[in-house]
Order: sequence, then structure tokens, then C-alpha cells
Amino acid sequence: MEPNVEIRRLLDVMPASGRMTTKLVSKPEQAKVIDASFPQPWNQGRPIYINFDLWRRLTKPQRDLLLLQMVSWLTGVKWFKPDIYQGVVLAGLLGGFLEAAQSDVVGVGVAGGLSAIAALRIWRTNKSQESELNADAAAIKIAQRRGYSEVEAAQHLLSAIEVVAKIEGRSSLNFTELIRCQNLRAIAGLSPVGMPESYNKEK
Repeated sequence: MEPNVEIRRLLDVMPASGRMTTKLVSKPEQAKVIDASFPQPWNQGRPIYINFDLWRRLTKPQRDLLLLQMVSWLTGVKWFKPDIYQGVVLAGLLGGFLEAAQSDVVGVGVAGGLSAIAALRIWRTNKSQESELNADAAAIKIAQRRGYSEVEAAQHLLSAIEVVAKIEGRSSLNFTELIRCQNLRAIAGLSPVGMPESYNKEK
């Protein structure tokens, strides 16, 4: 597999928002098939690293769905959107600056603590199982615009998760992957048991 050719193909599969915010990078030395660091608020670029020697062992539909899931997860991480936690971070930072200007050590500590707690809550939300499930659902929707049916897309993503674990030499899936697979089986019609309502807020 020629990495540059595959990258160009994958760019065509990606949604426009993904092409603007993410970058595909060949990383043959990594042990994972596909990987990306959790995006920090101060970093605009969101690189996706692919080991193409391992990547070629997947089918094209599996590669498409894996990429779309990763892109959906990365673009779904929102540090700056209007909700209570972002408001607390901003208020805490502003309060910290004001207290610092007035040399109020206790006030600075309280304001900084509030900001840290709210920022941690945002980070945990974006790293949660729910965020992964939402990314799966978003990937399936994008795949439907690329010619896959909902059932086909779910089946390809499900098989990709399982195959990646084998390629990477892992004996079992992690807890989040097991939850994702159960949800994908339900979407694909392979299991009557889906996820609890609390995991399906976006659906």
C-alpha cells in the first residue's frame, strides 16, 4: 500500500469538517493501527497517525469506517461551546485574573480550583464511553452518505474493531470497545440487545 495514495483516498472519504481540522500522518513505527492524541484546546491541528503496514491488513470498508469514527471523535471534542462547564472555566479564569490583580491569594486559589474542576469535567466528558458511541453513530451517518447502508456501516465498524485488536496483538477488547461492539451489533441487527437509553442521547 502506497501511503500517499491511500491518504488521498481517505481524504475523499472524510467530511469537509474533518479535512479542515484533522491531518493524516504516516507513522510506521507505532504499534497501533490508527491513533490520535486527545486534542488540547490550544492546539488547532488534530493529527491522525496511521501505521500503513498494519492498515493494509484491513478491508477498504473497515478502513473507511475506522477513519470516519476517529475523525468524528476528534471533531466532536468541543472545548469551547456554550454550556455550564465552559462557563465555569471562563468565570474561574476571569475571577482568578481579577483576584490576582487585587493580590487576593485565597480568591485566586478558589477561582483556579473552580476552573480546574470544570476543565476536568469537560475532559472526562470528551473521553467517555458516550463520546465513543456518539462518534460511532456519526461515522455511520457519514458512511451512509458515502454509499454504505446503516447496517453495512455498523457491520464494517464492528469487524474493524475486532480485527484491529488481533492485528495489534491484543488478546481481548477493552471495556469501551466491548460496549461499542454491543451497540454496533444491535444497529447491524446481529443482537436484540442494544445499549441503555442513557448511552443513546444522540440517537
